[in-house]
Amino acid sequence: MRLAFCGNDNASAYNISAGVLRNVCFVDALNLVPHVFLLFITFPILFIGWGSQSSKVQIHHNTWLHFPGHNLRWILTFTLLFVHVCEIAEGIVSDTQMKSRHLHLFLPAIMGFVAATVSIVYYHNIETSNFPKLLLALFLYWVMAFVTKTIKLVRYCQDGVPFSQLRFCITGIMVILYGLLMAVEINVIRVRRYVFFMNPQKVKPPEDLQDLGVRFLQPFVNLLSKATYWWMNTLIISAHKKPVDLKAIGKLPIAMRALTNYVCLKEAYEEQKKKVADQPNRSPSIWLAMYSAFGRPILLSSTFRYLADLLGFAGPLCISGIVQGFQNTTNNTNTTEKSKDPSNSYLSSEEFLRNVYVLAVLLFLALILQRTFLQASYYVTTETGINLRGALLAMIYNKILRLSTSNLSMGEMTLGQINNLVAIETNQLMWFLFLCPNLWAMPVQIIMGVILLYNLLGVSALVGAAVIVLLAPIQYFIATKLAEAQKSTLDYSTERLKKTNEILKGIKLLKLYAWEHIFCTSVEETRMKELTSLKTFALHTSLSIFMNAAIPIAAVLATFVTYAYTNDKPLQPAQAFASLSLFHILVTPLFLLSTVVRFAVKAIVSVQKLNEFLLSDEIGDDSWRGGDSSVAYESCKKHTGLHTKAINRRQPLRYQLESYEQPSRRQTRPVETDDIAIKVTNGYFSWGSGLATLSNINIRIPTGQMTMIVGQVGCGKSSLLLAILGEMQTLEGKVHWSKVPDREMNTCTEGYFSRNRYSVAYAAQKPWLLNATVEENIIFGSPFNKQRYKAVTDACSLQPDIDLLPFGDQTEIGERGINLSGGQRQRICVARALYQNTNIVFLDDPFSALDIHLSDHLMQEGILKFLQEDKRTLVLVTHKLQYLPHADWIIAMKDGMVLREGTLKDIQNKDVELYEHWKTLMNRQDQELEKDMEADQTTLERKTLRRAMYPRESKSQLEDEDEEEEEEEDEDDNMSTVLRLRTKMPWRTCWRYLTSGGFFLLFLMIFSKLLKHSVIVAIDYWLATWTSMDNENELRNADDAKSTKTYHVAVFSILSGAGIVLCLITSLTVEWMGLTAAKNLHHNLLNKIILGPIRFFDMTPLGLILNRFSADTNIIDQHIPPTLESLTRSTLLCLSAIGMISYATPWFLVALVPLGIAFYFIQKYFRVASKDLQELDDSTQLPLLCHFSETAEGLTTIRAFRHEARFKQRMLELTDTNNIAYLFLSAANRWLEVRTDYLGACIVLTAAVTSITEGPNSGLVGLGLLYALTITNYLNWVVRNLADLEVQMGAVKKVHSFLNMESENYDGYLDSSQVPKDWPQEGEIKIENLCVRYENNLKPVLKHVKAYIKPGQKVGICGRTGSGKSSLSLAFFRMVDIFDGRIVIDGIDISKLPLHTLRSRLSIILQDPILFSGSIRFNLDPECKCTDDRLWEALEIAQLKNMVKSLPGGLDAMVTEGGENFSVGQRQLFCLARAFVRKSSILIMDEATASIDMATENILQKVVMTAFADRTVVTIAHRVSHILDANIVLVLSEGSLVECDTASNLLLKEDGLFTTLVKTHK
Repeated sequence: MRLAFCGNDNASAYNISAGVLRNVCFVDALNLVPHVFLLFITFPILFIGWGSQSSKVQIHHNTWLHFPGHNLRWILTFTLLFVHVCEIAEGIVSDTQMKSRHLHLFLPAIMGFVAATVSIVYYHNIETSNFPKLLLALFLYWVMAFVTKTIKLVRYCQDGVPFSQLRFCITGIMVILYGLLMAVEINVIRVRRYVFFMNPQKVKPPEDLQDLGVRFLQPFVNLLSKATYWWMNTLIISAHKKPVDLKAIGKLPIAMRALTNYVCLKEAYEEQKKKVADQPNRSPSIWLAMYSAFGRPILLSSTFRYLADLLGFAGPLCISGIVQGFQNTTNNTNTTEKSKDPSNSYLSSEEFLRNVYVLAVLLFLALILQRTFLQASYYVTTETGINLRGALLAMIYNKILRLSTSNLSMGEMTLGQINNLVAIETNQLMWFLFLCPNLWAMPVQIIMGVILLYNLLGVSALVGAAVIVLLAPIQYFIATKLAEAQKSTLDYSTERLKKTNEILKGIKLLKLYAWEHIFCTSVEETRMKELTSLKTFALHTSLSIFMNAAIPIAAVLATFVTYAYTNDKPLQPAQAFASLSLFHILVTPLFLLSTVVRFAVKAIVSVQKLNEFLLSDEIGDDSWRGGDSSVAYESCKKHTGLHTKAINRRQPLRYQLESYEQPSRRQTRPVETDDIAIKVTNGYFSWGSGLATLSNINIRIPTGQMTMIVGQVGCGKSSLLLAILGEMQTLEGKVHWSKVPDREMNTCTEGYFSRNRYSVAYAAQKPWLLNATVEENIIFGSPFNKQRYKAVTDACSLQPDIDLLPFGDQTEIGERGINLSGGQRQRICVARALYQNTNIVFLDDPFSALDIHLSDHLMQEGILKFLQEDKRTLVLVTHKLQYLPHADWIIAMKDGMVLREGTLKDIQNKDVELYEHWKTLMNRQDQELEKDMEADQTTLERKTLRRAMYPRESKSQLEDEDEEEEEEEDEDDNMSTVLRLRTKMPWRTCWRYLTSGGFFLLFLMIFSKLLKHSVIVAIDYWLATWTSMDNENELRNADDAKSTKTYHVAVFSILSGAGIVLCLITSLTVEWMGLTAAKNLHHNLLNKIILGPIRFFDMTPLGLILNRFSADTNIIDQHIPPTLESLTRSTLLCLSAIGMISYATPWFLVALVPLGIAFYFIQKYFRVASKDLQELDDSTQLPLLCHFSETAEGLTTIRAFRHEARFKQRMLELTDTNNIAYLFLSAANRWLEVRTDYLGACIVLTAAVTSITEGPNSGLVGLGLLYALTITNYLNWVVRNLADLEVQMGAVKKVHSFLNMESENYDGYLDSSQVPKDWPQEGEIKIENLCVRYENNLKPVLKHVKAYIKPGQKVGICGRTGSGKSSLSLAFFRMVDIFDGRIVIDGIDISKLPLHTLRSRLSIILQDPILFSGSIRFNLDPECKCTDDRLWEALEIAQLKNMVKSLPGGLDAMVTEGGENFSVGQRQLFCLARAFVRKSSILIMDEATASIDMATENILQKVVMTAFADRTVVTIAHRVSHILDANIVLVLSEGSLVECDTASNLLLKEDGLFTTLVKTHK
């Protein structure tokens, strides 16, 4: 067929006798002109002149959109492109009905499509380079195109072409579009004045784009990049090369920062408050406040959602049309169509839509659009949810900072509740917002679906819909049960963790007493309860999955069987597959509805809690303290940002915040005299109960002097400080702070350390530390001054403690850092108060946790020297009356009233009785001091700290397999290895996980899954065969038709039934397998850890081990099974769909290759980036939560220091950091989904085109299309689940790294039956050439030690630190590796005994007294072997009998965790009783008296001499004086035994080590 522009089958085609414009062909040719003109002009500019333009860009992001009407232009251009596609299709379809090719029907349309595409590319490049003059080319193009199309439209009107003809409609729409685009162009000229005006308008880029730190570009890019997340490509590709860190994701744009959103929400909430101000019983509505602050984006998201849902119905309608059309064409092949007359080649819309290829393209475009709208809706809700969460967190935080102290102390608002508000309630609201559009989109979707089904199948469709609607409430019921099961699981796992924690803390004792199995069993029991509750959880999860899969099958079965028996006409393939597709659409909203309803209920509860919190009592406005804190806030200026209209941008942020929050400050009249800093007149203060805690307070605090407040415990000393600070409710009276004179004010402003009269340095009674370094805790936001810092740390004796820390004063302390002892914490808090340069310092009982040396040092250096030299006013609350003579002013309190006030002399003269009382107390304290002088608590604390630090010094070998991988990476630093490790799925770990559930269950799971999917495919295939057969059988007789119908229905029902049963079986097997794997992994882990060598516990931080039992076990228990289920289901669905389409049309496989490659790369890149972003999200969440709980705990301190603004600033930064990580994670998910959805759309298009061209019968065509549509839904789930599984497998990997650890060798050469029952009877010990080391690769700690201990002897072992004393005691229990020599006890070599036997026959008392939670009976005798009399006897010997008798329950009285309800001395005596209960002839005391007071120590020594008179006692001495009366003394030095004799003989050697130790008191 020859080609001709106007066709060569019509002679009149080139006839222009009636006028040029009357010729259709010429008008079409005319339409080509503008398009050619545009291409001709723009191509040189695009390709040649571009290099010179790009240099004009002054900005690092090429995303700045300069021109007005930007979005409208993109929308119009996309509409134009769509209309062009319709025009091309219409032209081609018309052309197929001609005898020869008529190029004029579609060539101008193709050129128009190309020109429209070029126009938008050209526009985008001009816009980002800000070169508006080049837009004139576009302006001319729109004018020309508008004119030529108008001519064509006028020509159609003259010819009387009816409106119903498609070509007329298309031309009309195009005229309107070109007109609008022309208007947009004119508007750009009007606003930007780039041509025809004298002074063009200058524009500045938005502030965010000027800031190089902002990397989140979604709000700033063009519409196409917004819809496809094209701007994310750089991040996702770069993640492949190096991990994404906080620097890579940058800062949040201003509009999304917590502060911006907080101001919006706060204003809206204040509006609500005003509305209900005159109605006392109504509370302001947070819902309305949220709506007015964030309503617009929610409406936008809902609009997108509606559009997406409506476009979703294009799928079933197009399937119906394509199958119907395909059927018609196959039936009509016999009848030939006659060709149309070229002069009348117009198509009506109906004819156009009957064309199957047109429908295939429309389906493709509808899918693309539907997915784009859906992802846009998701993105908008996510962004709004994150903004809302940021605003709520800022609101909660500001409220916390103003909470009245009584609220917290009276328990109305516990820390737990505040943490829940932050961690749970804000997230509930955020999630509710994510699901919000579903609430109103779903009902519409369901109604539409039912109407379409009714149209297709009539009444029988309602039967299917009824099945779905009736079964949906069951889903809701299952969901509520799931939540209950999860809660009970959580309770059990908390209990299990508590027990595990106790085991790990006391592991040394458990091993030495051979009790590990008893405690292990107790953990296993709790674990069994937890597993039972997990079983319920798993059952309900699998039921939920089963319902999801089975309901559509049941609905389809009910519908088609009803249809078969109620309708005379056979079921058509078009009907069958369109309705199947509709059922798939219907099921999703019905199931999601139960989730959404649940979240809505939770959100309502959360809002109630939030409202209660926001309306709770606040602290009084303490304006009398005027001024602000002394901290320099330069740092805050970085973080400006709010709407310009709201706030002046140039002011530092804290002023902005305060102008929002603080009432106008009033200055009360200053106190007359300047020598009084604070004065309280007629003060009555209460803790919020209305009853006065402090009454009739009239005191004054002199400036620049030391005031001491003394009195008994609970008389209101601390309350007085807090009342002065404004933390208590003032019932009556006033607190006056003296005003700083003007002259002093002027001098203050110079230099950093300007003193401020109103901020107070305060050290609370209970020390409060930040999760920060030691240095940050001390300087607390003040500028760093080296000399001052050194002076303060010396005064508080902190230097020795700092030297012990691994990174000195840069070591993190607090919740996430190293835990310090009470005394160390207290000294840091005092150091903080001293370091701050404030005029007034309040110290609340700073000596309570310090021993006498430190107290004296602090008093002399810190208070008398450092503070007095600085002329600072000090208020000191204390119980140490020996310091009273140092006080300039004393306030004595009793029962909440001031008893006396004045100098010590005044009190001595006026109240002799009180003075005498003090004197006797002082004497008593002095006596205690002398006793205390020996028990040096600080050395002890430092020793504990050193021991805590020890594991961190030696690099943990078992840290984690991950670290080994990292080391490998470091060694082999070439890029490809790193990439391989980052992109590789941890298949080996997956295999380990699957096999730990048992091979039988694994086989069952795989087999049932494959069978289920085969049956589901079989159901659909049978439907295809049935409907295709019915059409062929239409002409046969009635009886045949009836029997085939019965046969088809029967097979269909049997298959559906089998499918439903298999759905249940598969969902159960996956959960069952997951449970078994979780059970086995935890069991193995617990046993492995408990039987591990003691060295492992010394080297591995406790937190690391606990993490395996908490976070990792939780992931294995609850998260991996559903992820695995979802992954296998979506993968098998996609595979079965691809298989089905390929079976119907083998040509599809050719098209699949490029799509498969694209999919592989998308998932590969996404997985790596997603993993990094998920880790960032997790790691930025913890500091935020910690900051909240920290603030709530240290409220009084923060408020006293006046540091609220600094803490708010920190909270905003932490919130923004967490939010940006979450936003990027969400954007990465959208990036993936858009790409997989577009791939899915391509699969649908290729499946449609190949099946139309090659399809065997209409049934299979329908089947292929139905399956292609399901792929689009499941492709992104495959990748998302794969990424989730990869992250979750990290937990299995970590657990496995512990499972490869060496255990202690518990078996001996002798059987336990060969060891005499009463061994060791005598207690004779021979140490023969003993060599000991901790591990094979370490140096020996004991070298060739030889000694002989007779039965019943009392032996002392001494030596300097690190000489091997404790190693010797551990050698008796084979806790260390005896690699040479041996220890023989009562004739048996201990290395031949089973470990359990050996350890259960010896007794030891350790340095740290360890008690477990449980009864006293359990603590003394966990094995329950002894009678009560024996236990009472042991308690009597330990002198605890009377104390235990007085407790409720006696022996069954409870011991709290760690024995916290007993003093350290009592705990050590319990340990003594425990050693006595075990009637062993050998007792080893390892520095047992190191951590107890003198009185307890004397009891202990006495008991050992009497109760253990007939037993062999080996004492490792903490102080040499304790072993002077031992029968024999062993002196060790550097692992060798250097002296061995009685103490008296050893003291005769003047240069001997023992003599030296005695002299130096070691």
